[in-house]
Formats: sequence, C-alpha cells, structure tokens
Amino acid sequence: MPNLDSAKKNMRKSRAAAVRNRAQKSALRTALKRASDGGNAEEKLAAVKLLDRASRKGLIHKNAAARHKSRLAKASK
Repeated sequence: MPNLDSAKKNMRKSRAAAVRNRAQKSALRTALKRASDGGNAEEKLAAVKLLDRASRKGLIHKNAAARHKSRLAKASK
C-alpha cells in the first residue's frame, strides 16, 4: 500500500483507467464480433468508429486497428 499522497492518487487513477480500458476493450470486441458475423453496414460502421477511437486513445495499436478495418472491408466485398 502506498504511503505518499501522490502515490495513493496514482493508484486510484490507474485503477479507474484499468476499469475504463477493460470496458472499452470489451465493447470493441463485441462490436467486432457483431460486424464480422454477417453484420449489416451500420454495425460495421460502428465497429470502425470504435476501432478509430481505440487506436487514437492508445487502447490498441494503430496497426492493429488498421488490420481489423481492412479485414472488415475485405469481408464486406
């Protein structure tokens, strides 16, 4: 357990960020599954938006987002 006030605050911040990241990653995975399993254009667009946001925020690597987007586009043809 941290002793310094700043260390305590950092621990609170990192716990909150971990919860937030876990929820966003889960939503992203769900959207990707819906879009890839014969999803309509709206679901694919929602998945692409989530991928763009996740890569911009550093949740996933930008190349991973590009790979997922490419595979979604390829599957829709």
